[in-house]
Amino acid sequence: MARNSRYCVPFRRRREGKTDYKAREAFVLSGKPRLVARGTLDNMIAQIIVAKPIGDEVLVSAHSKELAKKYGWKGPRGNIPTAYLTGLLCGLKAKARGTREAILDMGLHSPSKGARVLAVLKGVLDAGINVPCSREKLPDETRIKGEHITQYAQSLASDLEAYQSRFSKYLEQKLPPENLPKHFEKVKEDLIAAFGSGGRKT
Repeated sequence: MARNSRYCVPFRRRREGKTDYKAREAFVLSGKPRLVARGTLDNMIAQIIVAKPIGDEVLVSAHSKELAKKYGWKGPRGNIPTAYLTGLLCGLKAKARGTREAILDMGLHSPSKGARVLAVLKGVLDAGINVPCSREKLPDETRIKGEHITQYAQSLASDLEAYQSRFSKYLEQKLPPENLPKHFEKVKEDLIAAFGSGGRKT
């Protein structure tokens, strides 16, 4: 706590680990829309936001629940393939509204290579939105498609109990994890077709 009379208490959202105000100031001064990528244990969220004097305005928003409700996504809603598709959906929506560029706002997430928020970024990039980034940190294509999940499922094939326990959410949706990459490609094609855009090849 306070050590002397000049000590300044950080803003509440900084104390709670929710907002980096120095980064936020830089975003606002840039004058560009922000790609806000956030993840919970069970869902992914992507938004394109612009700062206005009266407060932030959300131009477009995409939620992983929307993938399940509108586009038939059967996989868990918090993994890397879902993060990519959520970003792709957000990017396609933004492009349809005339947005062509944004800057990434990861909040207090660490930009570790292959992170879910970077999978969101990859989806937005493939939708045709220009976002400055280091592409070396983006997840590789095998992880984007969920092939690492398929490989893990195959390694458990001889242990039925472990297989059913680890992949219960997939099996509840009648989606064997071995079929995840194929299902991913189908949902991705449906997303692109829904917006009448070719996007970028992954």
